Amino acid sequence: MNISIIDIALLALVVYLLFKISKLEHRIQAMTYTINQLSDKVKLPEPPVNKELRKLIKEGKEVEAIREARRAFGLSLVEGKQYIDDLKTKK
Repeated sequence: MNISIIDIALLALVVYLLFKISKLEHRIQAMTYTINQLSDKVKLPEPPVNKELRKLIKEGKEVEAIREARRAFGLSLVEGKQYIDDLKTKK
């Protein structure tokens, strides 16, 4: 099994990119924490889409509400589900 310079370079590139992604994820988590702390102290108006999301939840269209939350906020599927679950508990 011959390991060429290209293989080593590609492996190094993959490791470097994984490290950078991990670092960015940690920065995003820190920023999210800071934003959450600030939003708790400042009374921000609720996003207008929440009214429509609550209506969909009340009608039993939770999947549609998750889809709309994902579209409105650019959330992943898991984040959209969590957002809708939070809306259901806050009412």
